[in-house]
Amino acid sequence: MTKKKTGTLLTHVSSRPKEFHGVVNTPVHRASTIIFNSYADFEHSDRLPFYYGRAGTPTSAAFEEAIAALESAAGSVSICSGLSAITVALMAFTEAGSHVLMADNIYGPNRTFCTTILKKYGVEVEFYPPLIGAGISKRFKKNTTALFLEAPGSITFEVCDIDALVKAAKARKITTIMDNSWATPLLFRPLQHGIDVSVMSATKYISGHSDAMLGVISGTASSYPRLRDAATTLGICAGSEELYMGLRGLRTLEVRMKEHQARGLEMARWLQKQPAVKRVLHPALSSCPGHEHWKTYFTGACGTFGIILKETDKKKIGKMLDGFKLFRMGASWGGYESLCFPLQPKHDRTAERWNEKGFSLRLHIGFEDMGDLKADLEKGFQYLSL
Repeated sequence: MTKKKTGTLLTHVSSRPKEFHGVVNTPVHRASTIIFNSYADFEHSDRLPFYYGRAGTPTSAAFEEAIAALESAAGSVSICSGLSAITVALMAFTEAGSHVLMADNIYGPNRTFCTTILKKYGVEVEFYPPLIGAGISKRFKKNTTALFLEAPGSITFEVCDIDALVKAAKARKITTIMDNSWATPLLFRPLQHGIDVSVMSATKYISGHSDAMLGVISGTASSYPRLRDAATTLGICAGSEELYMGLRGLRTLEVRMKEHQARGLEMARWLQKQPAVKRVLHPALSSCPGHEHWKTYFTGACGTFGIILKETDKKKIGKMLDGFKLFRMGASWGGYESLCFPLQPKHDRTAERWNEKGFSLRLHIGFEDMGDLKADLEKGFQYLSL
């Protein structure tokens, strides 16, 4: 059978109307107890498709099947948030005495987990410069068990040399884990580049409507069993409603990502011309560190990127942020509404100092009229010149 194109795959994967009275999208299964039909079933519960709600339901199975198909993975595990997906993946491949290498530009809560919980349980965490490339080999130790990368990086949007990092890790049989929330498997497929574990915050582009907390981990034939065991042992699972919304969001992911990309690029190029903007950190633009790597590895971009403003006076910036009507302040991204997030990277970089002068702002371009969005930014920027 001819391999399905992405749009066709997303529309039909894991949809089984015949099993659910003609219902197109797998219904929500709210379940804790699942009854065993016999004592023989109880004794061999590990062979049953479902035996307890926390371990899986038809809803979670449908979502995981769809993600695994999209990732070209041996299997996927649904988790209650993007952060929990990261933590389960790290715990699956570390133990007391392990050494873990983490990119210096990772998601902030991931960094906190590493410097608190992992450290507390005897895991040595070392942060490395995101653009280190093949030089990562010099950071490996005898007890290095995992190499974690995020591309583009959170807030600062550097794109690392993925193949160089993976090649170095494979030579030492070190597990590679990547946070692929920005690109989703539509724009980059980690496992096809030799990465062992792909994690995503499905809260963002997968769900797409800012109304669900959901994460997912995908693995190869060798890594997937450890991921599944870790999640099951820790008792971490996704909620039934969120799984349904994540699966529903998947159906339109390709269409939405194309629109996010077009809008994001249009806005990024417009912002390059604005006097208040010092630099635009969009991986598809040459002004973004690692732009050449983005061209090599990624097939497109989404609608989330960063800018650096020339102004640093917090009073003026506060008036600008409070003056926006469409770009509301809020964490996360990937929904239909535009967002701005004024988190500064300076205090979260330790492998290399963040010496960029200016005020950092992460933008997510939603589906409002582009003229209205530009007018909103222009009006906000006026506060910086007062």
